[in-house]
Amino acid sequence: MTRRKVLLTSVLGLVVLVAPFAGQRSALAIGPDQEQAELANALGGAKVSLQQGFTASEREGQPISGKFEMDEGKLQLSVYTAKDGKFFEVIVDHVSGNISKVEPITEGEDLDHAKAKKAAMDRAKVKLADAATKAKGQAKGEAADVIVVSAMPELKGDRPEAAIVLLQGKKSSTASERLD
Repeated sequence: MTRRKVLLTSVLGLVVLVAPFAGQRSALAIGPDQEQAELANALGGAKVSLQQGFTASEREGQPISGKFEMDEGKLQLSVYTAKDGKFFEVIVDHVSGNISKVEPITEGEDLDHAKAKKAAMDRAKVKLADAATKAKGQAKGEAADVIVVSAMPELKGDRPEAAIVLLQGKKSSTASERLD
């Protein structure tokens, strides 16, 4: 078979394989809007607030960040903690408030993020739970239900601030709370 025939046969085979899927969206291709909608729907089943998750995780160290997230299609409450120079991801059961898993953070992006969050919290005078409660109270106003989705501290210059993501119905917003 000549090189040209091999190439044409390969392209034709690829077209035959791909054609049935043309115009269909892959189940793996989930965009940020769809992820946000899934998270918003799942948060309706949460009985534990992020602030309560911070409190529960304190026995595993100082909470340095926390968020609700979807993990393999299930709602998860994840809190990063720091203790004795080590970092941990603490999974808090969003229904009971009990700690369901503690994993050390020892490498990669997670460790880099944990170190940055710890650096911000080392300068903080306000706990993340308190900053989240304050942001929720300011956002609530006339809105019925406000859920704190995440609290992520960072240094802005030399000042520690927390980016607090809030959910009101299906709409999310971000508030910035100073931690000093």
